[in-house]
Amino acid sequence: MKIGSMRAIGRHIMIATGIAAVVAVAVVFLVVHRSSASSFVEYRMRQSLDMPIAIAAAPDGTMWFTLDLARAIGRVRAGQLERLPTARDNVEPIGLGVAPDGSAWYTDTGARGVSRMTPAGEIESFPLDTPIVRLGRLAVAPDGAVWFAEATGYSITRMKDGKIARHVFESPRGDPYGVAVAQDGTVWATLKSGNELLQIPPQGEMNVFEVPHQAAMPSDVAIGRDGSVWFIESRENRIARFKNGRFEEFNVAGPSPVLSGLAVTADGDLWFGLLRGGALGRLRDGHIDTFKLPREGARPASLAIDGDGNVWYADITGYVGNLPAREARH
Repeated sequence: MKIGSMRAIGRHIMIATGIAAVVAVAVVFLVVHRSSASSFVEYRMRQSLDMPIAIAAAPDGTMWFTLDLARAIGRVRAGQLERLPTARDNVEPIGLGVAPDGSAWYTDTGARGVSRMTPAGEIESFPLDTPIVRLGRLAVAPDGAVWFAEATGYSITRMKDGKIARHVFESPRGDPYGVAVAQDGTVWATLKSGNELLQIPPQGEMNVFEVPHQAAMPSDVAIGRDGSVWFIESRENRIARFKNGRFEEFNVAGPSPVLSGLAVTADGDLWFGLLRGGALGRLRDGHIDTFKLPREGARPASLAIDGDGNVWYADITGYVGNLPAREARH
């Protein structure tokens, strides 16, 4: 990888520009694996208008999920579906992460910031200092810091102990969306309109990598244990990987499947949702399989892997569910 120039912005941020990276495109033919309906475990929302939109796993196996346009947040705990009340309606709460203590952090437009719900159902909100907010995905770092994409602040923002630190990017188009944190504390994020992949190491310097294809619109991002940074090229219906200065791309065939949500298993399988295809996709060793959800019209928007390897999804048509690990590993 060649870095053309470095320039400091503010006190803590440094942007890398003129970055050259090797690109490899893998043309992958889509192989459909139609799992039987009995392979999936699903939980239907008790209120007909509830739309699960983001999902995340807690260390104890509890699965938290947000609900769009609802005054509640949900979870599946010990096999039971629960709906926990919040103080206000939430609009597009696509950011959700779980802290080591089991608390769920989520983007909260009604609170103009982010909120935290403890396992006991207690809520604390942390408003931002802008009159309006538009937030993307959210992730919790191993040290408990909360990172989220903040479009209204042109920032990938860190919150810890109630204190905010913004990492402002230069792209005038911006549109931050995906956020993920590696085990070493390195943060990776995407700029959809800016067509960039951002890296924020623990030291606080920001590096910028241009996505190879113009207007690819990188969205969700996830990190594998081997250091691979996976992301969706949403306009192109491609999955991309960035590792060791090299981009590799995998085409997902099909009529506009609309990819959404990424999760990586402990053994390196990458899972994603096909929002219009009503299926889950798995990328393994350069080969893609799909697993059709058991209902016509299913719309999986977000994915998460629990500690046992079960692949969970939030379906905006009113369900959360999982593909058990024994089926996912097959």
